[in-house]
Amino acid sequence: MKRIPKAILLAMAILAAGCSRGSKENVQAASKAAEPLVVRTAAAETRRVDRTVSVTGSLVPDETVTVSSEVAGRVVAMNADFGQMVKRGEVVAQLDRREYEIQLDRAKAALAQALARLGLSPGQENQPPTSTPGVRQAEAQMEDARFKYENAAKLVKTGDISQERFTELEKAFRSRQAAVEAARDELRTLWSNMEGLRAEVRLAEKRLNDTTLRAPFDGAVTQKQVSPGQYVDRNVAVFTIVKTNPLRLRLEVPESDSALVKPGTSISFRTDAVPGERFQAVVRELNPSLDTRSRQLLVEARLTQTDARLRPGLFVQVDLMLERDVPVVVVPKNAIYTVAGLTKLFVIRDSKAAELRIPPGRVLGDFIEVPPNQVKAGDRVAVDKLGVLFDGMPVSGKG
Repeated sequence: MKRIPKAILLAMAILAAGCSRGSKENVQAASKAAEPLVVRTAAAETRRVDRTVSVTGSLVPDETVTVSSEVAGRVVAMNADFGQMVKRGEVVAQLDRREYEIQLDRAKAALAQALARLGLSPGQENQPPTSTPGVRQAEAQMEDARFKYENAAKLVKTGDISQERFTELEKAFRSRQAAVEAARDELRTLWSNMEGLRAEVRLAEKRLNDTTLRAPFDGAVTQKQVSPGQYVDRNVAVFTIVKTNPLRLRLEVPESDSALVKPGTSISFRTDAVPGERFQAVVRELNPSLDTRSRQLLVEARLTQTDARLRPGLFVQVDLMLERDVPVVVVPKNAIYTVAGLTKLFVIRDSKAAELRIPPGRVLGDFIEVPPNQVKAGDRVAVDKLGVLFDGMPVSGKG
């Protein structure tokens, strides 16, 4: 049997001693790693707050109208300009009236002729006549024929006139009766024609009035589309006028909060155009359905005060009141840890850290709202060393 050299035996002894010492150090390190991490904790609390949702919106005018001409003509005067305030009923533009004045005179002349045929004077068109000269003449002729017919009926019985003569007089009487009916029919026709001509007069009067364009309400001119001397056709836009008092506020509410919005809900909003100030509005109307693409509810509100600094078209940031005095669960701000776009906190349960991923909550001073279905009031949450904690890690809370 070969003997092992002393050098090899010495190396093996040194190696065995090193392994023994490393094993003891690993055991000690593992023992230290198993000790709970000491972290400061705070209790989740319940607070009563007004629940709001922050959305964006815009101010729109109460009314917007395009003033256009209902008749064609040449513009002879423009009494308003861009940015100018106008009053309801104020004349803003005037078209040439001469052609329409001639049309009105012609319609009135035709009406006067129709009244003369009826035996009426201008101003009597509301009094339907019972007869005309033609009707009275036909009635007189019928009465004469009736008298002759009745006498002949007596004489034919005594033989004083022949049967042929009696037949002639009877036919003449029947003819005069028909003539009276025809005259009365003509009277009704003349009256109908007169009413048609009277309507033509009213239409001509309207066309003449339509040459004068008036503001439909108090407002401001936002667009002026034509100039004096320009010929405009029917329905051509002349002005655009907006009613700026009261203003309306339109906003879109997310689907998740749409059921809580009702008419009468209070709104607080601000705008960069008037920094540092807040304004109030009240919900008045809701769209019956949500937008099928954005899944949002269109809401319209009315401002509760008038402020000349607020103008249609302004972009605003809105705080919409949904519920008042609602209990919510909050935790300190330093209990929230955000990394890689994720928001999370650690709840201490059974001496271990339980990681909870939560949606970004509303800031309430030094606290942040958290979902009540994940964190209950009284739960202890870690407020330091969040970067080294992980789910299930043993911890020892203090504070």
